[in-house]
Amino acid sequence: MFVFYLYRILGSLISAHILLTDPKHPFGEVGFKDYDNELLHLAHDLAVRLLPAFENTSTGIPYPRVNLKTGVPQDSVNETCTAGAGSLLVEFGILSRLIGDSTFEWVARRAVRALWNLRSNETGLLGNVINIQTGQWVGKQSGLGAGMDSFYEYLLKSYILFGENEDYRMFKAAYESIQNHLRRGRESCNEGEGDPPLYVNVNMFSGEIMNTWIDSLQAFFPGLQVLNGDIDDAICLHAFYYAIWKRFGALPERYNWQLKAPDVLFYPLRPELVESTYLLYQATKNPFYLHVGMDILQSLEKNAKVRCGYATLHHVVEKSKEDRMESFFLSETCKYLYLLFDENNPLHQSDNKYIFTTEGHVVPIDKRFREKQWNNLSPCEEGVLAEPEPDNQLPPSNISNCNRIPEERRYALPLKSVYMRQIDHMVGLF
Repeated sequence: MFVFYLYRILGSLISAHILLTDPKHPFGEVGFKDYDNELLHLAHDLAVRLLPAFENTSTGIPYPRVNLKTGVPQDSVNETCTAGAGSLLVEFGILSRLIGDSTFEWVARRAVRALWNLRSNETGLLGNVINIQTGQWVGKQSGLGAGMDSFYEYLLKSYILFGENEDYRMFKAAYESIQNHLRRGRESCNEGEGDPPLYVNVNMFSGEIMNTWIDSLQAFFPGLQVLNGDIDDAICLHAFYYAIWKRFGALPERYNWQLKAPDVLFYPLRPELVESTYLLYQATKNPFYLHVGMDILQSLEKNAKVRCGYATLHHVVEKSKEDRMESFFLSETCKYLYLLFDENNPLHQSDNKYIFTTEGHVVPIDKRFREKQWNNLSPCEEGVLAEPEPDNQLPPSNISNCNRIPEERRYALPLKSVYMRQIDHMVGLF
């Protein structure tokens, strides 16, 4: 999918350019002599090559594939996933604001607005696969994992970076729909009776459960809840995924919560659980999350390490391996593990605040990105900003919305032991 060019290549070029040209040098003298914005020029060139994906679509939602030399293939399909089409705003938005060209942010925002306007009128949910020409939902499953994950992530991160109220209003409405229709279990994570909270896959129109599995990509969501300040729910959902890790020494690609068994057995060294562990530690400073990180690291060393790197686990029970190591293992899994234990990293000591793109590239929360050399990209389309809130009800976009855990809870288990045991039992640990 063309979106991976954007996440992995464009994002890395932009991030490296910003760090190289930062006059404060928070990471030390990392600049090149006579550097003349070459990485930014490469990023711009790549972004221009991606633009054909947005042409000749009746909805403004981009094609899923593009050839960097020739454009959209003639035999390209008209179906794309919500995450792939609606998670372009961070990289394209930063690029537009760095070079003063609104084109890239405009096409990204148009795609997000198009998807948003096609959400269910009944539930407020989106599906996971859409036809870019007809606007019809081909995949009607609404969940937090594959095909949808980064759509929610980039609504919030775009607001944090750019301060555009529209982004937060969409995120807030989407989050409320998720809580109303996807969340099951007791109301409070750390109090009361009933099953632990769990987010399930539902039909976008009816809210009815479509299946009984969740996928490993959903483990990113506690980290997003941290950014939104919803720490208690983040702690609870993270504990569920960590319990699965403890059982298998890895996260199966799909786990059936009803059968207490994997549905899809491989683990390609994904970073989502590590990312959420890192963000929860930064929010709470509870050493429990250092223990989680060490547990994950030891499992990787034991089960995935091979002579020339770390291998995808083909079978999380048998621990058989595949001869491949995904690039996100180095760019994200290893990065978040390293940062978890490196308290003195400049990222944690600098006066600057930073955020990570969905592929783990570091970008500063910089006032430059809240300034643009153009007026509104387009009139707000009907339905995007319905029932706008007064600006004083919006959280500040340039400071943390995270209420830290009280001091008395910092060195205790993040969940009461009875609830920890309940989650362990829920995944078949005993």
